[in-house]
Amino acid sequence: MTKLDETGPQVRDRSDRSWLDRFFFISERGSGIGREVRGGLTTFMAMAYIIVLNPIILGGATDINGDSLNAAQLTTMTALSAGIVTILMGVIGRAPIALAAALGVMAVVAYQAVPLMTWPEAMGLVVWQGIIIILMVVTGIRTAVMNALPHDLKVAIGVGIGLFVALIGLDNAGFLSAGDGKLLQLGADGHLSGWPITVFIIGLLVSGVLLARRVSGAIFYGIITATVIAVVVHQVFGLEPGAWGGGVPEPPDQLLVAPDFGLLLQVDMFGAWSSAGVASAGVILFTLVLAGFFDALGTILAVGDKAGLTDRNGQMPRTNEILAMDGVGAVSGGLTSSSATLVFVESTAGVTEGARTGLASVVTGGLFLVAILFAPVFGMVPAQAASVALVLVGAMMMMGVGRIGWDDITVAIPAFLTISLMAFTFDIANGIGAGIVVYTVLRSAVGRHREVGWLMWVLTGVFAVHFGITGVEHLLGV
Repeated sequence: MTKLDETGPQVRDRSDRSWLDRFFFISERGSGIGREVRGGLTTFMAMAYIIVLNPIILGGATDINGDSLNAAQLTTMTALSAGIVTILMGVIGRAPIALAAALGVMAVVAYQAVPLMTWPEAMGLVVWQGIIIILMVVTGIRTAVMNALPHDLKVAIGVGIGLFVALIGLDNAGFLSAGDGKLLQLGADGHLSGWPITVFIIGLLVSGVLLARRVSGAIFYGIITATVIAVVVHQVFGLEPGAWGGGVPEPPDQLLVAPDFGLLLQVDMFGAWSSAGVASAGVILFTLVLAGFFDALGTILAVGDKAGLTDRNGQMPRTNEILAMDGVGAVSGGLTSSSATLVFVESTAGVTEGARTGLASVVTGGLFLVAILFAPVFGMVPAQAASVALVLVGAMMMMGVGRIGWDDITVAIPAFLTISLMAFTFDIANGIGAGIVVYTVLRSAVGRHREVGWLMWVLTGVFAVHFGITGVEHLLGV
């Protein structure tokens, strides 16, 4: 007897499968419990840096009153929100997608919002961001947007995110940096030197060789290898802790730390509108929604495609549930003062290791919750080790570039801008927006406007406002 599973193909109804297998569709998606656990662990290792990075960014900013957030409390809240929402994504969305404090939203909160308002008021806007995203899912707007994107742009988004992820990894590892008179250069001074970069290169080569030989767990083994070497190097040569970026590869003084939940529910839902003014608060909220919406959209498409969960139209099973959990994550991030907790592109690291189901997300989320207590242990993984996963995943995501119709100029230019601007501007939403605007204009200019669709025109207008909002503000004196 067979049945039609929501993933699409006909599968054998095997009564001997465990409830875990049936609930997460493990067999249907060609995976196994071991692969899911390894994938979930790899995803966590690739994104654990956020536990250290989020407190650094948010803790280093001050609000309109000169107040700053406590770093220890931020560490607890960052891991707590990521853990809870990632588990919910696994159980409800059933997808190998992890969530944590989003870098793009984090920057908007720290550098655009809090100079005009208090921290609770800024986090109130983050909660509103999540509520708006959930409403867009309930009304079908978000799914409609995903369906409106043409296939070539969807592929370009995945490729662009791959380049973006690789750039993040190279930057975190110290392999690249902004140079004097150059956009980017090797190392900190135009040359590769020092033990941290050496450790990164060794880890990269180990994982690369294992991947080439089709060894399961290749990326995870590369991270572990780099971490072990880093611990030895740090002890033998006595490097400064700051040399390793995020994470210090040395045995911690204590294994356990007491969590501090002091920032939980420190939210003012309405104060921002009076503190910053309706116009300024509205612009910030618009920026938060736009950044979170399209960053998540691109990441979900990229992860689904990499995992082989999308159909020929680029659609994933349980799309509404996945998108809804992304909105819940934004609400959670605001309520915990850790900034919006959104889908993380580093999820592709776990997918590359074989993750195909929500069980991997449950593993990743569980590790985030454990990290609340064992933060010193996870802090041993240096940025150079975690970056191995990001660079290799980015390289593999770039392999999809051949599926883009480069022989059609109305596709080639938008695809190129989508891919390049994600990395050049360090912003996923900018790349998606540029691709949408140029695709719509070029297709219409050659008389193929019927292929565009009205929703693409709406998105073009939205991004036109997004790209020109600063100029409009200056004209209006806002």
